[in-house]
Amino acid sequence: MKVAVFGGTGFVGSRLVEKLHSQNDHVIVFTRNSQKANRQFSGLEIVNYHPLESGNWQDKISGTDAVINLAGQPIADSKWTSEYKQKIIQSREVGTQKIVESIKQANQKPRVLINASAIGYYGTSESATFDENSPSGNDFLAEVCRKWETEAEKVTSLGVRLVIFRTGIVLGREGGALAKMLTPFQFFAGGPLGTGNQWFSWIHRDDLVNLFITALKQENMSGKFNATAPNPVRMKQFCNTLGQVMNRPSWIPVPAFALQLLLGEGAQVVLEGQQVLPKQTQAIGFQYQYPDLKSALTQILN
Repeated sequence: MKVAVFGGTGFVGSRLVEKLHSQNDHVIVFTRNSQKANRQFSGLEIVNYHPLESGNWQDKISGTDAVINLAGQPIADSKWTSEYKQKIIQSREVGTQKIVESIKQANQKPRVLINASAIGYYGTSESATFDENSPSGNDFLAEVCRKWETEAEKVTSLGVRLVIFRTGIVLGREGGALAKMLTPFQFFAGGPLGTGNQWFSWIHRDDLVNLFITALKQENMSGKFNATAPNPVRMKQFCNTLGQVMNRPSWIPVPAFALQLLLGEGAQVVLEGQQVLPKQTQAIGFQYQYPDLKSALTQILN
């Protein structure tokens, strides 16, 4: 297959690009930093583009079999100033709009758009359970996800199949939330963030990549799917399991105010959570390699 990947140099995208390339798919990586991408991926087709602007890059979409959109300003890398919040929204809303625009202009359209979203769509709760049919929340991340998905949904009017993955917290050693949590545990200073009662809906990075591959291959697969493992845990249980796998204690909680000082409103990402179940993902018969947390962490860390 000829697959266009946006956001291919990131934590998830890089592993996905490697997997597609290993399967002898023709991968086109669209990136804002072609020098970085060329260092990262030897011998792949690299296209430099600006996510918020139309341009010649859009011509490259014609003739592809599939488009995968993972691009977006990182959520938890900076304080949520009004300016940064605007970047988070624009990178997803306008970025996706430009991708759909390129599909509309294509003489030979791709058969499928696989677009990322996030479980932030549902808002946060310590008591509720969410699946793909649950309504959207009313906080900032829910607004981001609604706008993101709305732009992606416009591709269906072009006769292109659409799959949207509402992704949970992706676990892998090289990035994401887990990478940031490893250091204190390595120095025997690990513990839960905040109260520890917030839900932690997670997925192993390899399972997420395999889910994207499944969406490419299964032509009857369309709609919205929760990209989470079937066994979410509370933060306290996550940290206890991480401590067991690393043979370290989990006894020093990080107080909420410390994270709020560091991240401001963005601390919501780790201080509040949601219990998300992947009902539609399981309904299509997807087989998780790492359905439980201990097996996932053991594979990642050992």
